[in-house]
Amino acid sequence: MDSYLGIDLGSTTSKACLVDGDGKLLGRAITNTRSNYDMAAAVCRDEALADARFSIAESSSPELGPGELLALRRAYGVEEALAGVRALARRALALCAAHSPAQEAPLSAIFDRIEAEADAVFGPLATDRSRFFRDAVGSRFFADVEEAAHEGKIDFDAAASSYDRAIVEVENSEPPPPYEQVIGPALRRAQLDDDGRRRVSAALDRAHAVDLRIARMVGTGYGRQRLPFPKDQIQSEILCHGMGAHAMFPLTRTVLDIGGQDTKAIQLDGDGLVKSFQMNDRCAAGCGRYLGYIADEMNLGVHELGPMAMRGTRPVKISSTCTVFAGVELRELLSTGERRENILQGLHRAIVLRAMSLLARSGGVSEQMTFTGGVAKNDAVVHFVRQLVQEHYGDRTINIHTDSIYTGALGAALFAARGSVAHKLKAEPKARSLEVHP
Repeated sequence: MDSYLGIDLGSTTSKACLVDGDGKLLGRAITNTRSNYDMAAAVCRDEALADARFSIAESSSPELGPGELLALRRAYGVEEALAGVRALARRALALCAAHSPAQEAPLSAIFDRIEAEADAVFGPLATDRSRFFRDAVGSRFFADVEEAAHEGKIDFDAAASSYDRAIVEVENSEPPPPYEQVIGPALRRAQLDDDGRRRVSAALDRAHAVDLRIARMVGTGYGRQRLPFPKDQIQSEILCHGMGAHAMFPLTRTVLDIGGQDTKAIQLDGDGLVKSFQMNDRCAAGCGRYLGYIADEMNLGVHELGPMAMRGTRPVKISSTCTVFAGVELRELLSTGERRENILQGLHRAIVLRAMSLLARSGGVSEQMTFTGGVAKNDAVVHFVRQLVQEHYGDRTINIHTDSIYTGALGAALFAARGSVAHKLKAEPKARSLEVHP
C-alpha cells in the first residue's frame, strides 16, 4: 500500500501524519522537538508507521473484543517509555560514575524504582501524565530525587546534573527502539486473556502483511529547512495549515493557528488554498513558548494556566506581552496583591488581542473559522477567541478539532499525496485527470 507522510517540525513539538492515496488518515505521531532535527523527524516517521499498524489491525479485525487493541496500544506506550528509561539510566549512571561515583548507587535505585512502577508513571491512569517521555520521566525523576535528598540518601545537585546532561544526549542520539522490538513485550504486558491475546495476535499478523510503503514525504513547520527532505518536498506551513484545516472542516475560510513560536492568520478559498495571510514570526509573544515562560514564572504546568485563568473574576490589563518583560510585569502585579487567576485571565486576553490584530490584517473572520495549533487546547484562549470574534464580527462558526495540533502535518501529508499524483500525471501524459480527495 502506498502511503504519504507529512512532518510538521515545530519549535516545541514535531508531528507526523500518514495518509493513503485517498487522503484517509492511517497513522500519526507527536514528539518534542530536539536540537537534532533529523532525529525528531525520524522518531515521528517511525511512530506514525507504528500507529498505522494498529489502525490497520483494528479496521481489518471486526472480531476483536472491546478494548483489546486499546490495551495493546497502552502497553506499547509503556514498553517504549521503558526503553527510554533504560537508555537514560545507562547514560546518567555513566556520567555519575565519572564525576560523582559515591552517588551512583542511590541514583541507580531511583531509576530502578521508576522502571518498577512504569505503569503508574507512563500508563493511562498516571495523573497529569504528559504525552512526552521527557516530561513524564523528568517529573517522576525529580520528585523521587527530592524525596531521597530530603532523607539524606542522595545529593540532589549531583543527580540533577547527571540527569540533565543524559536526557539531552539520549534524545539527540538514541532513537526509540523499532516497532518490531517493542510489539512482543507489549503483547505480553497487555492485560489480555488467552483468547484476547490470540485475537490481537491474528489482527497484528494481518496488519504486518500490509506493505506500508512511503511513496512520498512532505515536510513543513518552523524548522522545515532543517528537515532531511529534498527541496521540492518542503512546503510552507501557511499552505499546510490551510490544507489541513480545510480537510478537517471543508467550509473553513479563515484559519487561526497559534503554535509554539508564531501565530498565523490565514484566508482560504473553497479548495483550501491560501488567498492571503498574516504571520507574527519575529517574536514568541502570544504563542506557546510565551505561555511556557509564564508557567515557569508561576511554578505551574502549562496545562494548569487555562483552567486557572478561567477561575478569574476580572482580566487584569497587561501592558506588554513581550516575553522578555512579561516576568517583570508579572512580579510587579503579584507584589500589588493581584490574584494569579485575574493576572492569567488578562494575559490570555492579551494573547488573543494580538491574534485578532493579525486576523483583521489578513482579511477578517469569515463565516467559518478553524482554530488550530497546540494553544487551541487552552480553554482560556478558546474562551477569549470566541468572545472577541463575537464582539468584532458577530456570530461565526468556530471549529476546534480535538487533534488540531496535527493540522500542519495533515496538510503536509495531503500535499505529499497530491504531489505523487502530479508526478504520475507527468509520467503518463495520456491520462487526462486523476482526482485525489483530501
